[in-house]
Amino acid sequence: MSYTYDPKSVSVIIQNVHLTGFGESMVEIEKDEDNYETSVGAQGDVVRTKINNKLGTITLTLQPTSPQVSFMDNLANTGDLVPVTVIYAGQPKEITAATQCYVSKPGARKYANSIEDREYEIKCLDLHML
Repeated sequence: MSYTYDPKSVSVIIQNVHLTGFGESMVEIEKDEDNYETSVGAQGDVVRTKINNKLGTITLTLQPTSPQVSFMDNLANTGDLVPVTVIYAGQPKEITAATQCYVSKPGARKYANSIEDREYEIKCLDLHML
């Protein structure tokens, strides 16, 4: 079975604002730690430990002409905790959600002979990848 990926099937919603004007990389989502860790004792006994760390990072890339650049910069400057949801409506459907997130800093501004995307790192305190 084969599927067709369509970037238009990806939605990012931050504090009820639907982001538009994504750059080439769009969005990347990653947990900060593994779900489990293993350790081996001196006699070879193995213990698997569940890691309950729900921290994660969502990295967004917006074109500098995106209407939401000022919104993202403002979130970075205020440090407000906001909900973030990323939905991939294609196959297989995937939802990433967190209720407590903050933008770590404003996107870097680069001015050159061509436009360069703005990257935003969003730290999530309760990341759920469904």
